[in-house]
Amino acid sequence: MSTNVSHKFRTGIKPQAFVDGMTKNQEAFQGWKESFSWPSEEDRAFFASLANRDDLRCLILAADWCGDVVRNVPVVLEALKDTEIPTEILIMEDHLEFMDENLTMGGRSIPVVIFADTGGHVLAKWGPRPKHVQDVMIAFKQKNPDRTAPDYDENIKAARAEMLQQYGDGPGYQAVIVKELRELLSSI
Repeated sequence: MSTNVSHKFRTGIKPQAFVDGMTKNQEAFQGWKESFSWPSEEDRAFFASLANRDDLRCLILAADWCGDVVRNVPVVLEALKDTEIPTEILIMEDHLEFMDENLTMGGRSIPVVIFADTGGHVLAKWGPRPKHVQDVMIAFKQKNPDRTAPDYDENIKAARAEMLQQYGDGPGYQAVIVKELRELLSSI
């Protein structure tokens, strides 16, 4: 994990520019954004209270073709909306070196949400998906270390189906992301 990301500040794009520039999944992204609601008034107040801090920055590695980005980044952006934390999106393909400094279990999994101080020191990271969904992928990788194994493709399909099931049909998973982000931000 890169411990200092100040060299990436002001190299990304604003969240709205990311959404406007999406060539894939824009409608789904907007749908998840519109389905967002605060799990509790207490959560909303916590995130709003962060507007009093001017020491945080947020970088999000993302791409419009990724299902986890389409589901999870709208939640992150909605949760951060009232925090006034300067937030930039770094399109993975334009920042591959940075992506490779922020791998998940050795792979390029996005989104990666990085919280840093104004000096660029990384304080916390979240992503690519809620823990209960990510646990499915962790279990898969432990059981299937060999990508060339004859049953690898079949097993990854099953793992992806299980991850979709963990997300559920509706926006319920969004409360989990809010909780995880709140825990992270409370710790810094």
